[in-house]
Amino acid sequence: MAEPGSQERYAQFEALHRGALTASGVPKLFWESVHRKLDGEVFDAGEMFGIMQVEEVEEEEEEEGSMEIEREQKKRLNPGMDPSYKVIVTNEDGLKASDPNNIFLIDHAWTYRVEGARQQLVEVPGLLHRMANLMGIEFHGEVPDEGVVEEVLREMWKYNQTYQLSHGSAEEKVPVWYIMDEFGSRIQHSDEPSFGTAPFFYAPHQIAYTILWPLRDLSNGEEVSRDYAFGETNPLIRSCLLLPWLSDNLSHINHETPEPSETHYKGIFAENKETLPHPVEPALHDKSKIFKVYTDMQQVMNGVNHPRFVFTNDEKEADILFNFSHFKDYKALSKERPHVLLNQFPCENLLTVKDCLASVSRRVGGAEGPKWLPRTFNLKTELPQFISYFKQREQRGENNHWICKPWNLARSLDTHVTTNLSYIIRQRESTPKVVSKYIEDPVLFQRDDVGLVKFDVRYIILLRSVQPLRLYAYDVFWLRFANRAFSLDDLDDYEKHFTVMNYAANVPLKQVHCDEFITLFEKQYPDYPWQSIQAELFKAFRELFQAACSKPAPLGICDYPSSRAIYAIDSMLKWDTDQEGRRVMQPQILEVNFNPDCARACKYHPTFFNDIFSTLFLDEPENCHVTAIL
Repeated sequence: MAEPGSQERYAQFEALHRGALTASGVPKLFWESVHRKLDGEVFDAGEMFGIMQVEEVEEEEEEEGSMEIEREQKKRLNPGMDPSYKVIVTNEDGLKASDPNNIFLIDHAWTYRVEGARQQLVEVPGLLHRMANLMGIEFHGEVPDEGVVEEVLREMWKYNQTYQLSHGSAEEKVPVWYIMDEFGSRIQHSDEPSFGTAPFFYAPHQIAYTILWPLRDLSNGEEVSRDYAFGETNPLIRSCLLLPWLSDNLSHINHETPEPSETHYKGIFAENKETLPHPVEPALHDKSKIFKVYTDMQQVMNGVNHPRFVFTNDEKEADILFNFSHFKDYKALSKERPHVLLNQFPCENLLTVKDCLASVSRRVGGAEGPKWLPRTFNLKTELPQFISYFKQREQRGENNHWICKPWNLARSLDTHVTTNLSYIIRQRESTPKVVSKYIEDPVLFQRDDVGLVKFDVRYIILLRSVQPLRLYAYDVFWLRFANRAFSLDDLDDYEKHFTVMNYAANVPLKQVHCDEFITLFEKQYPDYPWQSIQAELFKAFRELFQAACSKPAPLGICDYPSSRAIYAIDSMLKWDTDQEGRRVMQPQILEVNFNPDCARACKYHPTFFNDIFSTLFLDEPENCHVTAIL
């Protein structure tokens, strides 16, 4: 007999979790049992399954007819490749896929975000021992051993699973990684799996589990298996995704990555849900016109006091829309209010989203990309090419440090530096990412308090129009510095390998004004005057925008006369050699940011937004702190 209120509780559960259950492919047959087991924290897999340890026998023993022996001795675990463990059905009557009770919860032994993995292994009592034991790594000491920590951090990519929270801050939406308990971690791979699995976040308890359910009937002694590349049908991509467990030589694949087809860009445009504007004539304004500005950005309201701009709370009466969020319906705006100016361009995501940035840049440098962009691969569409390139570099003994970045996150969130190919391949399962060649020989800056550190340079770029292409750079640029001396080790040390320190709590922020920086830089590098470095940077910016505007929308940034925009371009310098063999500083564009945070600009340069508005909306750059790039 059902407990009082159980049906009501189940109805609430189904309403809350229906989307997740459906997306995970869990048959509705099992939903009520899932609820019952989650609500009661019922872990009954031990009643149905057992873990067996497997050892391959010698060839001469095979001749005697014995293919493998199941034993109770410990052996190194390596899931999916010559497994030393497997999970089997131990229930005498087997298991029926039609039985609604035959769905099981798997607990998670370790849940973490990558940036905190090392610290947890060192500080959480018993965690390092458990992970080492689960992965078959010998560790008998009481004090965390650095070598064991490193091995766990390397091997964990054969065990990791991931999910992402859909709510909260940008930091809270960074993918969560987890390792299933010993039972779940010992379920091996099969191209024809007997079970399905899926992570499941149970909202009432705020806990994530993995759900396991049968795909067919199984007899006593049959193996429990799952597909490590579930959902992927392309044989080549499957080989790539299974590479952390199943060795395969993919270095023969052509690693060239030409610019994607028109269909690719049209697909991005459709997914972005933008509409293109109708053709409009550029608005002609009297020199005395007062522009009404509607904005949701306090920085703008505080920073603009030019007499030809006034703010309004009524969006419908505004002459200028200067919004923080992305505008989408250009078609309606161009039809209903064709002369309303706004701070965005249709299809500007071709610059501001990292996979698109790499794609359009190939219009300059071909399949290898331009010299000013690190070699970049889209992990969603170019994984085989990346793996081939990685393996060829490995065979030649070349540097193989790479950095994985989400397509559309800023502030270095969910960004990873690694030499571990499995690590990179598994990143494809979380948020969409690109992988770029890490700059292993950057131009460094001498900090008296630290030593030689990485730094990057942020320029504010103003796009006045596409046809003709009119581009300006704000005359003040911003520097960001790492806090620890650079070296190609400790790749998870944020303060050594990253420069964005102004968002991290309790992390020192080194600030140097650009004028002081130029003096110090030229003192450190007397053969490299900053004026010539900046000219090369501006040349790279110019080529990037020329490429992004060289094709009609949605293959390029749309020529919409009412659009204006500001972007932040983050760049570094690396050491390279020119055609004459001379050592040169080569600019490297890292990313282009939409609606960048201009807090420091406003604080130290009170005319900043007046200069921006005068240049973009009044066509009066002459008395502003801007330099024409094109």
